[in-house]
Amino acid sequence: MIKNGLTYADAGVDIDAGNTLVERIKPAAKKTTRPGVMAGLGGFGALFDLKAAGYVDPVLVAATDGVGTKLRIAIDTGNVDTIGIDLVAMCVNDLVCQGAEPLFFLDYFATGKLELDQATRIIEGIAAGCTASGCALIGGETAEMPGMYHAGDFDLAGFSVGAMERGATLPANVQEGDVLLGLTSDGVHSNGYSLVRRIVELSGLAWSDAAPFGDDSLGAELLAPTRLYVKPALAAIRAGGVHALAHITGGGLTENLPRVLPEGMGADIDLNTWALPPVFKWLCETGGITQAELLKTFNAGIGMMLAVDAAEAAGVTDVLSQAGETVHRIGTVTTGENIRYTGTLL
Repeated sequence: MIKNGLTYADAGVDIDAGNTLVERIKPAAKKTTRPGVMAGLGGFGALFDLKAAGYVDPVLVAATDGVGTKLRIAIDTGNVDTIGIDLVAMCVNDLVCQGAEPLFFLDYFATGKLELDQATRIIEGIAAGCTASGCALIGGETAEMPGMYHAGDFDLAGFSVGAMERGATLPANVQEGDVLLGLTSDGVHSNGYSLVRRIVELSGLAWSDAAPFGDDSLGAELLAPTRLYVKPALAAIRAGGVHALAHITGGGLTENLPRVLPEGMGADIDLNTWALPPVFKWLCETGGITQAELLKTFNAGIGMMLAVDAAEAAGVTDVLSQAGETVHRIGTVTTGENIRYTGTLL
């Protein structure tokens, strides 16, 4: 028998550290506040008022996601400042594809031992992603679970809720002849990293080595955060003529575009309408990746696609360009269920 008795801290869980973390991140969370937020961090639940957010007859949309094995690079390099942006982007970029405005976000952060500085940097990154997306960070969970994670390891998951007025759900009215607009990505984003890490292993390079395709270290270049398309995409939807959006994540162009096309419809895509970013050229050359594998694994330089009424395509392009996006007219919607590629990226 232990004379003085065991405590939770003796078992590896520090409640005081968790409370300190909440206090540290409150300023970052407060910066994300938007109309509709009623109560945020600290309670058993967070409250949100849809009427105060400006909705009359809203339909809610929910999305949840993580950032996959990209976390391994963040952990191994100690560069955790932007991985939270990836977490937000993977959720809110999906929401906007339904035509929804992201309203609020909650995170789940789990680790074996809570390291306050590291955790603060991670959650401040989440808050930065929320601010850039116009959604509020209103809650979350920090789980310290000794014995479940190796020293220094952690896991992240996110959950977001958005809304649109009833009748505004996308995709809608996709038709033959719709123009496909592609928005450039900021690199690999958050999919395919098990293959990326295997290729880096084959290359013999360390994360700290200079990247063969960029100006920074290999680790830093591969941690470039997922681009947040929310505000430009919402501006395009409001301009009119947008029939569908597809977030190009796992499955690449080949798998994600068909998810928003009606039964019996496909697309013709001209691969010569944009240039393959250097990071993908290096991955393909080093790993011997074929074009078909590239297109079904990675975003290949296009992080979001829009199907737009042909008569509105020029106007939507202008709106997106003014919002800071680089837009490529990459193809058209066709009859037949196949995605047909012409041209080459490699």
